[in-house]
Amino acid sequence: MKQQCHIAFVYSSLFILVGGIVFFLVRGLYIQTIFWVIFIILFLRIYVRYFPFISSYMGYGSVDDEPGNRLDQTHVDVTLYTGMGCPFCPIVKNRLKELQPRMEFKLKEIDITLKPDIIISKGIRAIPVVEVGRARWVGNATTDQLVKFIMEASIPKFATA
Repeated sequence: MKQQCHIAFVYSSLFILVGGIVFFLVRGLYIQTIFWVIFIILFLRIYVRYFPFISSYMGYGSVDDEPGNRLDQTHVDVTLYTGMGCPFCPIVKNRLKELQPRMEFKLKEIDITLKPDIIISKGIRAIPVVEVGRARWVGNATTDQLVKFIMEASIPKFATA
């Protein structure tokens, strides 16, 4: 199974949260509404936090890292698209943040959870997405894979006649 979160997962998490809130509010169960919100937020936080330990049992395989070998400085803009409840997004984000001072790239994170316009305009179907220029990496990546991707994407491509 590919190590990525489909947009449907992100929106179904949001739908479950909002659906529970509406359900309890319509019934006048205000205390249960508060507990529901707290439960969902805690569940997602625990799931994301402990995902690296349970990923292989869930069929995703290991999310272990491979350190980057060759770290050259690149002065490029790197955009990371993330979403609510995606366990791979914080893994990739942490790896990029560790690489950022050594490779000297600018990192911008965009949470696409409530931004369908970005999803449609960029054609994003799964997250995390790492974007450098027109090049994209979709899904989890080791530090070594991120280094190679950023280095290759930062090399200007010249058109040949």
